[in-house]
Amino acid sequence: MRPGSLRESSAEDSRAFAEDNPGAVLREIRKELGLTLADVSQRTGMPVSTLSKAETGKMSLSYEKLLRISRGLDIDITRLFSTAAAPPAVRRAATGRRSITLAGEGPSIRTATYNYVYPSADLLHKTLNPMIIDIKVRSIEDFGELMRHPGEEYALVLEGQCEFYCDLYAPSLLNTGDSIYFDGAMGHGYVAVGEGPCRILSVCSANQADLKSALHPIDGED
Repeated sequence: MRPGSLRESSAEDSRAFAEDNPGAVLREIRKELGLTLADVSQRTGMPVSTLSKAETGKMSLSYEKLLRISRGLDIDITRLFSTAAAPPAVRRAATGRRSITLAGEGPSIRTATYNYVYPSADLLHKTLNPMIIDIKVRSIEDFGELMRHPGEEYALVLEGQCEFYCDLYAPSLLNTGDSIYFDGAMGHGYVAVGEGPCRILSVCSANQADLKSALHPIDGED
């Protein structure tokens, strides 16, 4: 190994990690500005522990937190996102995994706000977790605390109408066939509109354990 190659390799690895992770980008910017985690905490109002976990890739940062960081450090928020081209796709052997869930089947969980049915529950360690949700609550006042979970979520209205509430945007009316994609760490909730039933298909990138930890089942179900 030629002199300095280890140092150069380490620097390249650091840059690659930063390009794929806003938290790692934050670390590079913080060092560039000569700031400590405590300095960034004071400027943004975010706990040092949260910033540390974000920088080491142990916690994702919601858009709201990235906005607070950009304002606190007086930088453009786009600096916290990768602009690098995606690496070439790697062809992998097919695993043969598949799961069929017939209509009306699948384990279910009932909460005060939603009734959940989990398709493909037999597959473990899924990259995506689909849920069919019947929305029961018809008022945001009756919803309670908004839900939060790691990862991202996509929802498609299968039947009826609902309003989508979240931390950072005004409520949005979604009709049958409409869909929404959003950051799951942002507080969010669906509220049925009108007298008829409302059903949505939700697909989350969070793992099943994280999703279920955000639920409060009733009737002793879990």
